[in-house]
Amino acid sequence: MRQTLAEKILSRASGAPARPGQFIEAAPDWTFLIDTSVRVILGHLAKIGLDKLPYPERVAVFYDHYAPADNVANATDHRNGRDFARHQGITRFYDVGTGISHQVVAEKGLVQPGQLAFNTDSHTTTLGGLSCFGTGLGAAEMAYVWATGRIWLRVPQTIRVVLKGQLRPLVDCKDVMLTLLGKLSSRAAIYRAVEFHGDAIQHLPMASRLTLCNMTTEMGAKVAFVPFDNVTQEHYRNLGIDVDGSLGQPDDGATYEKTVELDLGEVVPSVACPHTVDNVRPAQDVKAVPIHQAFLGTCTNGRLEDLRAAAKVMKGRTVAAGVRMIVTPASRDVFNAAMKEGIIADLSDSGCVITTPGCGACCGVHMGLLGDSEVCISSGSRNFLGRMGNPTSSVYVASPATVAASAVVGHVIDPRMLV
Repeated sequence: MRQTLAEKILSRASGAPARPGQFIEAAPDWTFLIDTSVRVILGHLAKIGLDKLPYPERVAVFYDHYAPADNVANATDHRNGRDFARHQGITRFYDVGTGISHQVVAEKGLVQPGQLAFNTDSHTTTLGGLSCFGTGLGAAEMAYVWATGRIWLRVPQTIRVVLKGQLRPLVDCKDVMLTLLGKLSSRAAIYRAVEFHGDAIQHLPMASRLTLCNMTTEMGAKVAFVPFDNVTQEHYRNLGIDVDGSLGQPDDGATYEKTVELDLGEVVPSVACPHTVDNVRPAQDVKAVPIHQAFLGTCTNGRLEDLRAAAKVMKGRTVAAGVRMIVTPASRDVFNAAMKEGIIADLSDSGCVITTPGCGACCGVHMGLLGDSEVCISSGSRNFLGRMGNPTSSVYVASPATVAASAVVGHVIDPRMLV
């Protein structure tokens, strides 16, 4: 049986051939926990009287949402999580300031091609950029996995997305995903796997691949992949990790539910307008919508390449009067690299506020909430009503370059208009 990458990985994880629509019981290679789930998971484990986890070596914990803690309740959750990790012998514990779980996992090489990883975060699809099956679980489901080492999954059908051509200047993979969302809708891949193929893939660095896979969550995808190739190999080689690339590749002749094609040369800077991610328009058609806040960061676009793109647009310019721009690097490694390149200084000189590495303002729980009726342009992944903490506010989602350009002029703008 010739298998897609999702089928291939779930076959290995379950010990039996996995076919689309079939229910299988799988043992993950990794289980990750973020700080927003600590209280719930510890509560479930306490209810069943579980004192020791059977597989602590498969666990990693990340404090990335309330980082640092913003109130007493969250600070107490952090303390309880630290105590739990020590008691369980969980050695992979990434405390406040280390960064967003998905980014840190990629930087440290925790997952490898062909592996199965769960996280209590919906954007775990990001790990597909590493040819890993990464998907989100609810806290109760994760507690079950921690207690038993296994959980059931339905094997998804797979959509094949073929990318052709090359991106034009000031256009990036965030614009690619916004374009796909505008064409296909936010329901296009519900409980599907998405595989990215095509000649264009070879030109996309790892950061872009992570963004592609990250944003498939907004299409409803269960998981997404960029199959293993030379770029993936180089990523792990730089980390000093030997991997088996064949585990991260689908079989030739695998069966796909459907194929979607996109010419990257036709993609333009785009914006998802309130309040749905598939309400997408070219940035040049969003007529001078005034903004109060610009936010650069998140697991979608808080990487070094993203900060670099924003700094290039803002070089020699300053944030417009009446606008605040918050920059939250995705990890400490990103922050340090950006400091060495002078990017942090350039952004600060332009009037940006630099915050602790982590998720920051993305989901409206920390550092960057919006006031009543305020408008934000964000490099994050979502613009649902109330997403950034205030149900009377509005969020526009765009690329780092578009966010930076908009911060400079004080309204939504196509970054190419500043060149």
